[in-house]
Amino acid sequence: MIQDDLAQYRDVFEGFIDRIRGSLDPEGRLTEKHHLESVMAEPDFWNDPKRAERITRQLHIVTGPLTEYETLVRRFQEWQEFVELANAEGDQDLLRQQLKEAEQLAAALRHLELELILRGPYDHEDAILTLHSGAGGTEAQDWVQMLLRMYLRWAERRGFRTQIIDQLPGEEAGLKSVTVEVHGENAFGFLRPERGVHRLVRISPFDASGRRHTSFASVEVVPDIESDEAVEIRPEELRIDTFRASGAGGQHINKTESAVRITHLPTGIVVTCQSERSQHANRETAMRLLRGKLAELKEREWEQKMAEMRGAQAEIGWGSQIRSYVFQPYTVVRDHRTRFEMGNVDAVMDGEIDGFIEAYLQAEARGSLSPEDTGA
Repeated sequence: MIQDDLAQYRDVFEGFIDRIRGSLDPEGRLTEKHHLESVMAEPDFWNDPKRAERITRQLHIVTGPLTEYETLVRRFQEWQEFVELANAEGDQDLLRQQLKEAEQLAAALRHLELELILRGPYDHEDAILTLHSGAGGTEAQDWVQMLLRMYLRWAERRGFRTQIIDQLPGEEAGLKSVTVEVHGENAFGFLRPERGVHRLVRISPFDASGRRHTSFASVEVVPDIESDEAVEIRPEELRIDTFRASGAGGQHINKTESAVRITHLPTGIVVTCQSERSQHANRETAMRLLRGKLAELKEREWEQKMAEMRGAQAEIGWGSQIRSYVFQPYTVVRDHRTRFEMGNVDAVMDGEIDGFIEAYLQAEARGSLSPEDTGA
């Protein structure tokens, strides 16, 4: 019955609101909101544009979820009133309308809860996504191309803006590697669960014998940060090389050394960018990518120290197989860390990966991700 479904939704909503309120800390956010507003009211606030931009963005981060929470609580209260009215009058049409509203309200509450889970120092930043082909030759390079489309479709569904900043084509098909900027609120926080090795099992279209192949690709995600006082980059620690871009862009891009490669000598990290016509623009983009990788490295070093203090046995690294995409002999996409899976492979490859991301973030928030869950 509709009444039973609505009663279940009411219990679900009350649970959502209690958990969100606990994570949100409305009183603390209001205090921080008033502090930031007082800073913005200072006469010389706009004299430092970078500081002003940082504080303005922080105010949005503080107040956005608070405003959304208050709006959803009001929606829940109104929903309850309509359900009570419909039950009292026996209005089945109104009950059906409230069932649809309940589905939409549940989705909105779930989305807000996930946003509040994102508490990492860079979770609110844009992201830089890099895919590398692994074992499997042409098959693995085609797999990178498929994953690229999956992430671009996912970003499009979320209203995020993307730009390919570097790519290396495969010898026969696909891509050996590709780097993409993803611009949108919480882009890094939502994409970081995707870091690791992704495995494909399918009948290869490049094998005339129709045999089943297993291919691998790695996914690397770092925050896209303009500047970070905690990440120090000294000019003498950099080696900067320029070269002719190999991607699309017409005659100009191939005749000038507009592409930039930056090597960070202390860590050996190498970043490249060749998407812009200007060498200066490519250098700025490459520096953002380097800054993000160094910030990610610093965070991982801290996580590893904490793991050692807790007595964890497994190292934190990029070599873990996190997910398998099986096309034959059956169809399933399975995450090895959370055990979340979907049977509709086509939907996943079309960008429907929120279920995997949400399962990881929820498990992370509960502290239920063990070292064993990061393996195959």
